[in-house]
Parts: sequence; C-alpha cells; structure tokens
Amino acid sequence: MGDGAFSIFRLPSTVYLIALGLCVSAVHLLRAQIETVESLPPQYTWISHGRVEGHLAIGYSPAAAFSPDSTALAVAIEDKVVLMELGAAGVRKALRPRVEGVTDFTVQSANFVGPDRLFILGSGLVHGKNKSEVAPTPTLGFLWDINQDTLFGKVNAIGAGGGITPPRYFPQIGYIIFCKGTNIQLWQPVTGRNGQIAIPQLTRVPNLFEFSPDGHWLLLAQLEASSTPDPVVVELREHRFVDSLRGHQGTVLSMAFSRDDKRVVTACEDGKVRIWSVPGWQLLKTLEGHHGPVHWAEFSPDGTRMVSGGEDKTVRVWSAEDGTLEQTLEESKSPILTVAFSPNGQYLAASAEKEVLVWQRTVSGR
Repeated sequence: MGDGAFSIFRLPSTVYLIALGLCVSAVHLLRAQIETVESLPPQYTWISHGRVEGHLAIGYSPAAAFSPDSTALAVAIEDKVVLMELGAAGVRKALRPRVEGVTDFTVQSANFVGPDRLFILGSGLVHGKNKSEVAPTPTLGFLWDINQDTLFGKVNAIGAGGGITPPRYFPQIGYIIFCKGTNIQLWQPVTGRNGQIAIPQLTRVPNLFEFSPDGHWLLLAQLEASSTPDPVVVELREHRFVDSLRGHQGTVLSMAFSRDDKRVVTACEDGKVRIWSVPGWQLLKTLEGHHGPVHWAEFSPDGTRMVSGGEDKTVRVWSAEDGTLEQTLEESKSPILTVAFSPNGQYLAASAEKEVLVWQRTVSGR
C-alpha cells in the first residue's frame, strides 16, 4: 500500500495488554460458539422431472435401469429400449434389441452392467420349418452394446426346460436368479458363471426372494401353500432357516436390504412398510400412509431415506432414521409397481405398467 493507507500509533503497555486480552477472549468465545452450533442436514424436495411411455423392471428392483453415472435411464417399451437423458429430461437414444431367428421380440427389462452395456431380458416367437408352426421362446438374456446398438456376446435361454419361476435380475449382486422346484438357480450374465443353492428345509417353492449385498442372507417369501405370509430368513453359509420376519397381515410384495446390510424393508399387501434389523430380525418401524397394497419399497444408496410405491398410485419418500413421511408424489395415473433411487441419490424413478415417472432432488428453498 502507499503512504497514508493506515497509521501507526502506540498504546501504553498496560492498555495494550488489556486490549489484547479482550481480543483473545472474544476470539475464544466466537470459536466456542461456532464449535457448538450443529450443522443441520439439508431439507430436500422432489420435483417432477419428466415421464416416458414404457416400464422398468417388473417384479424386481429397477435400480440398474439407471446408468452407473446417473446420467441416463433405460426404459423398456415393446421392442425398444429408450435411453432417457436425465440432465435434459429428454430422449438420448432409442435402441432396438433383436435376436436372430426370433420375431415379435418384446423387451421385459434393460439393466446397465457397465457405462456402455445393457443386460436385456425379453422373449419372442420362433418359427419351425413349417412357417405355420410358431412357438414362444423362453426368457432370453443377453448383453447389448449401447454405442453400436448391437449384440455383445451370445444369447442365453433362461430356464429353457420349463418349470421355473420368472427369472429376476438382482443388481446389487449382479445375478439372474430363479427357482426350479425348490432349488435356487443363479447365473451371472457378464461372466457366465452359474450355480445352485440347495436348502434342505425348503419344501415349498418361493415366488419372492432377496439376497443381502454381502451374500450372507437370503429372504424367501410367497411360499406356495404356506400358512403364513411372513418371510423366512436363510443363513447362506450353512443353507438353513434361522428366523422369520413376523407380523405381516398380508402377502409380502417386495423385500430389500440396505446397502450396508444392516436393515431390511418389506412392502406388504396390508398397506404397510416395515423396517427390520439385521441380523436381529426385529421390527424397528412400521410406516403407514398408503391406501391399499404397497408394491415396492427400497432404501436410498446412502441408507438415509426410503421410497415406496403402491396401488394408491402414490410414491412416498420416508426418513429411514425415524420413519417420518417426507413427501408424497401423486403424479401417476396408475398403480406404482416398482421404485428406485439413482446411484447418486439425485433422482427417483417409478414404474407403472405402461409409464415411467422421474423426479429430481432439490434443496428446499432453492
């Protein structure tokens, strides 16, 4: 600075020390105040961010319909997969998966297994030597290159021998899973590895199952001819029943673990969402608010929130910590079948039978 920018003067030493002490005390007081003020977590609001004709996974988590970087959403619509650009809320690209020798191919679901690759499940028709002979295919599973819009690898017929439950893809563990009799079959579409889980105590076919992300637990529900709707807990290391989630007053329609394997959420036909401890299997919270069956419930990636969707056409966002209802989203005109958060937690997608709705998270007040 130039001359005259500030002046220098001297205080008597006693005055100087008193003034210095006051300044230090003020700094300490201010610092103490700052340290004792707790930073409040941001309050979020979910706002509508578009809708598109089609559907996501029906019967299992659609979380993998989001791209790994949360920029796109893969929506199945008849024989196509539409990639929705989430930033712009528009369509990025339309893909047309096809299988040689198969006509009338219909996409059941599309799941990201990498930045530029989808895992497709679908089925169609095959014609015999006599063109009038037509037969439906079993469920077909294959990888599809997004950039080239072409098949990557080979097509696999899943459960070609029949007698299986509908195959379902579990994005957290990366396996296709279905039951043949009471044996649980697994297939990894990227590596081609397969396996089987035999549980001696399992004497009824389960139509609903869920694996913990760490592979330690298996939940079984909708057991055929069972007298109780409560899911059974299987410890996979020893392949045995160890407990059950007791208290459901209707059919359990979905089950999902939190990413840290410490909680489970169940969605029930009785209209309630329940949170359970792992591995204690104790009921922690019962969430009420839906009118009619709740088809799906799932934790956010960071485990702080849950989302549920139901027959009442609503999507509800809850605090996973205390169970309070944070927001009810009512834009759908049809029952909600599945719901999921994007990997970064910034988007929500809900699938009805013929329509997908998306919401974006914003900080309240902005």
